[in-house]
Amino acid sequence: MKFLIVVAHPDDEVLGAGASIYKWTREGHEVEVALMCTEAKARAFRPGDEELSSNWGESATYLGIGKKYEATFPNIEMNTVPHLKLVQFIENAIMESEPDIIITHHPADTNNDHLQTSMACQEAIRLFQRRPEVKRVKEFWYMEVPSCSEWAINNAMNLFRPNCYVEVGKEGVDAKIKALSMYRGVMRPYPHPRSAEYITGLAAMRGGQWGQNYSESFEVVLRAF
Repeated sequence: MKFLIVVAHPDDEVLGAGASIYKWTREGHEVEVALMCTEAKARAFRPGDEELSSNWGESATYLGIGKKYEATFPNIEMNTVPHLKLVQFIENAIMESEPDIIITHHPADTNNDHLQTSMACQEAIRLFQRRPEVKRVKEFWYMEVPSCSEWAINNAMNLFRPNCYVEVGKEGVDAKIKALSMYRGVMRPYPHPRSAEYITGLAAMRGGQWGQNYSESFEVVLRAF
């Protein structure tokens, strides 16, 4: 199976699916990541662009991520970019990657870049309708990003509703925390949602919802076989 994870920022791939990525790559599946924004501007602890890129590469290597597709859309200003440009970047990644499953942000996330990425991804997955030579995606998932998905303040949108649980075990949770720790300034003290305690507790809760030993949850919104 081949996964393409489309994220707004470096570290989102780990926050939303790090333990699953760790599991999938060790089971022989392929995972690639399309990253919309590579700049450090407006990040809380303001690392330099080169440092952020180094952190991103180190974390991706540890998790077993294969090819990375990188764009340079502005951080926290993705709403100023023409929608078509966002869509075309993702379409190009889809054409090159040829994934079976695409995973991206839930559109009700409080971070506006997550919303813009999700909406562009929803458009891009339809590429096969216009280009018959493009491989059709089998499944489209939303992921849960701690500190963004749980807020879901916008009542006009449906909340994140998991219907897919990937059992990752404590080893997977520990790997997720280690991969996040490779990004300077991302981890925070408890009770912040990006603390080790919260991430472990969320995985325990999601696993318990479906009788599993620690899990990451996703919302499968499209399935076509």
